Amino acid sequence: MRKLLNSELDRKSVAQFRNSEKSPFVLVLDNVRSQSNVGSIFRTADAFLVKAIYLCGITATPPHREIQKTALGATESVEWKHYANTSDAVTELRNEGYMIIGIEQTEGSVELQNMEIVNGEKYALIFGHEVDGVDQEIINLCDACVEIPQFGTKHSFNIAISVGIVLWELNKMLK
Repeated sequence: MRKLLNSELDRKSVAQFRNSEKSPFVLVLDNVRSQSNVGSIFRTADAFLVKAIYLCGITATPPHREIQKTALGATESVEWKHYANTSDAVTELRNEGYMIIGIEQTEGSVELQNMEIVNGEKYALIFGHEVDGVDQEIINLCDACVEIPQFGTKHSFNIAISVGIVLWELNKMLK
């Protein structure tokens, strides 16, 4: 077994990425405070061909040194927008026909592996603040909430890890 060289990975250029068919997912970051997390989320969004990231409230926007350090150039490939208020982003996405899904532990939330993805449907996936999660005002705007099952003593994953888990699982469902 030999580790592949970067030149052997057949990665898309930024132009090829932008012209590629995207997944049906837009990520909405509701007041995410860590710029390193934002950068990691950009990198994961690039890997899964996410349509866009909506950076809301206090969530930092590119260009920023801390974001760039973990994004490794993904801020150039993944489309993004900033909104002062997450509710404005959610309203816009709803008007564009997106199903609004909060990634949060709520009454009546569905475990991630039980979420049903419908081909042809578009999904806005809302991830929240590292400590406080998705704001209740935004939960009230959601069509559904999905949670990642956990089995240890902690009650949450790091947001960048959560994005990776959710996108992996939902992309498996699309196949």
